[in-house]
Amino acid sequence: MAAPPTGASALIDLINSLPDPDGTWGPPVTSETLLNGVPYAPFSKGDKLGRMADWTDGKDGRDGRGGRQQYNRNYRDQQVYGAGSASLFAAPAAEDEASFSVVSNVRDTAKTRFGRGAIFTRGRGQRGRGGQDTRGGGRGGQQFQRTGRGGQQFGGYSDRGGRGGARGGRRFGWKDYDKPQRNRDASINVKADWTLIEEIDYNRLSKLNLETDEGEDIDSYGFLHYYDRSYDKAPVKGAERKLAVLDRAMYNVTTSSDPVIQELADKDEATIFATDSILSMLMCAPRSVYPWDMVLVKQGNKVFLDKRDNAALDLATVNENAADAPLEASEGSKEVINQPPALADEATYINHNFATQVVVENQAAKVDMAHENPFYSASDETVPAASKAYKYRRFDLSTSEENPTYLIVRAELDAVQKNAINGEDQFVTIHALNEFDNKAQGSGGALDWRTKLVSQRGAVVATEMKNNSCKLARWTIQSILAKADVMKLGFVSRVSPKVNDKHVILGVVGWKPKDFANQMNLQLSNGWGIVRTIADMCLQREDGKYILVKDPNKSILRLYEVPAGGLDEDDDEPEMVAPVAEE
Repeated sequence: MAAPPTGASALIDLINSLPDPDGTWGPPVTSETLLNGVPYAPFSKGDKLGRMADWTDGKDGRDGRGGRQQYNRNYRDQQVYGAGSASLFAAPAAEDEASFSVVSNVRDTAKTRFGRGAIFTRGRGQRGRGGQDTRGGGRGGQQFQRTGRGGQQFGGYSDRGGRGGARGGRRFGWKDYDKPQRNRDASINVKADWTLIEEIDYNRLSKLNLETDEGEDIDSYGFLHYYDRSYDKAPVKGAERKLAVLDRAMYNVTTSSDPVIQELADKDEATIFATDSILSMLMCAPRSVYPWDMVLVKQGNKVFLDKRDNAALDLATVNENAADAPLEASEGSKEVINQPPALADEATYINHNFATQVVVENQAAKVDMAHENPFYSASDETVPAASKAYKYRRFDLSTSEENPTYLIVRAELDAVQKNAINGEDQFVTIHALNEFDNKAQGSGGALDWRTKLVSQRGAVVATEMKNNSCKLARWTIQSILAKADVMKLGFVSRVSPKVNDKHVILGVVGWKPKDFANQMNLQLSNGWGIVRTIADMCLQREDGKYILVKDPNKSILRLYEVPAGGLDEDDDEPEMVAPVAEE
């Protein structure tokens, strides 16, 4: 009897003996997903099974191991059985759940203003609706205010260290991107008959560059008193000096009305003429936020940079560059004295009086320039002239020897002081920063000057550099144009935050203008490039008047050609310099 087959041959014989009516092995192929009317999850023989059982309660993955459906690097190559067919067993939605909301009838009396926890408040309108951002509970945006222990509120960054803001209803820094854009009014109404010549954005202005020389003195006028060094000493707490109101004759004559510039223009001493105030505004244009404008008069081969009467660039702005600048009345501000126009008037008033107070008016010890003040007439004025020297300086803005281009600027100096080392006279420019209320909206996170100016002077100055970048840059450029040796900055604060006509002097700090420019990352070559570019735009066109306007809400400058009589105040505008008669 033959031995039974073993091994592979026996298995083959067993398979061949089984009935196979279809001629194939395995379950029949079908596309149905119902088994006796019940859906089932199809599977593939290549599916990889995960864990047989998972006893961890880690559905959110916080324990580091994760749940059955969580990603785990140890099982990232495996496939969870049946995971792709979960939608087959999902019940269809009976209705749209997007409109479902829960209305709570629990009274919110437990959360008071001085309690713990977070309070989320919304203004009268929906988020994104409305016009302006009031940042104090009005229409236009959301607010998040958190009350700390003891009832003190912290917004943005708390005053325990970092950036702050207005007390009450202040916004966190992460929400700054969602602030509604402010709609400021233009400094001048653009008429329909004005022709737009050029539109320049700040990115283009920032790329301009022109290297120039240190400049040369042409002539000087006026006189200077000596600076009172006692103001450099830190005042005793409670015994600060009050800001006095001194009636002195000060002048801010525009370029075309300056008799000295008219004389220099007749002699063809330069191509471009300007004052330091107008020129600094143009050189610092990329830092400006508030609207402004200037008039450019082109006559022959000369360009005069002028300003209108009561122009915006004559005022000293306050916290123009702050992340949360002071609000306008149209934006919901209820504090009239802390609105931008009122703050600018206050800052200008402080600067005029501060410069006259910190000098020693000794007629025997004053320093006279080569000529007398060109704007002061003793017979017409009833008050004495202020300590002021006008230096007319020339700068070479030529880009080639074939086409020389020079600029003459009228720069101003405020005082003179003795050098502590060699006893020589040093020219000084004097300006003042003002504090209105470090806890009010628009303060830009400023520190309390009364307590921090002596101990944290660097932090105070750094905050002012951030909040008043444009204003400080203009003052620095004016000091460099005048070739001043020292720039004095006074720190003036209100006697009371609610009163804007009484002030005290908290201290004075001096810097070398070029060192201060380096700290602010201020490049004069960029400013000279802007001046030369704008002047060339006018020089290439016909004689007439042009006006450069800063867009009130965008970082754009626009140059318009104005027809004859196109400005609003034609009678008050400076007259064009008469052309030189050819012999």
